[in-house]
Amino acid sequence: MNSVRARILAPVLMLILLGDALISWLVLGDSHHEIEEVYDAQLAQSARLLQGVLRQGDAGEADWNRLYQAFDQAMSRVGEGGVAHPYETRLTFQVWRNDGQLLVRSAEAPVLAAPPATFGFHDLMDNGNDWCAFLLADPQQGLLIWVGERDDIRQDLIQRIMRHTLWPTLIGVPLLTVLIWLVIGWGLKPLRVMARKIRGRTAETLQPLHLKPLPTDLEPMQTALNRLLIQVDDVLERERRFIADAAHELRTPLAILRIHAQNAQSAATAEQRREALDFLVNGVDRATRIGSQLLTMARIEPQLNTPKRSRVQLTELVREELAELTPLAIEKGVELVLEGDEECWVETEPAALAIALQNLVTNALNFSSPGSEVTVVVRKDEGGMACLRVEDTGPGIDEGELARLFERFYSRGNANGAGLGLAIVQMVTRKIGGTLQIYNLARGGICAELILSQTHSEL
Repeated sequence: MNSVRARILAPVLMLILLGDALISWLVLGDSHHEIEEVYDAQLAQSARLLQGVLRQGDAGEADWNRLYQAFDQAMSRVGEGGVAHPYETRLTFQVWRNDGQLLVRSAEAPVLAAPPATFGFHDLMDNGNDWCAFLLADPQQGLLIWVGERDDIRQDLIQRIMRHTLWPTLIGVPLLTVLIWLVIGWGLKPLRVMARKIRGRTAETLQPLHLKPLPTDLEPMQTALNRLLIQVDDVLERERRFIADAAHELRTPLAILRIHAQNAQSAATAEQRREALDFLVNGVDRATRIGSQLLTMARIEPQLNTPKRSRVQLTELVREELAELTPLAIEKGVELVLEGDEECWVETEPAALAIALQNLVTNALNFSSPGSEVTVVVRKDEGGMACLRVEDTGPGIDEGELARLFERFYSRGNANGAGLGLAIVQMVTRKIGGTLQIYNLARGGICAELILSQTHSEL
């Protein structure tokens, strides 16, 4: 049962059949009992009718015999004439005196040696036939009036009534099944339309679905599909952007590396070869930084809308990151200095904040001259904010270029830079809900200031 329609129809049909069978069984049993009661009432009514007729027979024995014959003929003409009913029964009767003397008996009545001992309704057997009977005592005339009918004839009539009762069910269930099948198909039509729309799309078609009108039950499905399509489109767009950026930025460094390698091969002297190899190593380092930062951006960008924050001791995090960057500072001959408050708690994402700090400090080291300092300052503001500043003593930057510092691949003419560091910092800042500013210092150099939400230490 792979079809939704079949999955719905099969249990529904099973429930209908079981319910109909149970109801039919109960109805048939109750109807059989009620029909039996009706026929029994007819026996009692016939006996009382015969009693009333017999009370009119005061003219003598001859008049009684004629009366019995007329009554016997009337009760035996079942199914004759145009006014007959198919559910009429052949009633038989017998009349005894109180002393057991038989006065009269209809032709088809069973031969009884004596009146039954049970008054009212009773069953008896005669010549292999079961009889349903009613015995009525008439003290006024001193008579016992017995009226009966064969049980097999009665049951045949009852079975005919039952069959007529079952016909609507036998015809109605298949018809109802067809109608339910058609109604379910009509109800599932919007789902088929949605499936057809989705099947008709190509791998490049990722626009959201807009099916109108749509049943209420399918609106969440369409919303979920549209959300998934948007997410897939975002992933593909990031992949395309990453590939384009990598191809754009690595093309030139790789070409330059090839030139340096060729220069090293064709160098005439050891000094020329060493110089070409130095250029080659520097080019490899730059290509490595570009690849590393591209991968960092690709890793951070999908997480911009899914923040996972925690409470962090900012000063301790900065101290750990500066310890990792100390070898790079020593290599460049620059001193790293940490200033600020010891107790400064922020609500942020530690990994993302560490990436931002690494890029800010690395950027400051790249533009600082040997023997200078890069200072990292941690301060708590009165407004419940934490301030993280990275200051260098470099040459600064023209005010007109400050706005371009966050552009991807803008390296301000630095051959060792990839132009992605500050773009990564800005992306991380948006992710952790902070603000970033870069400005020239009055004493010279640049300050990158990152503002974060502060938490209370007692929390």
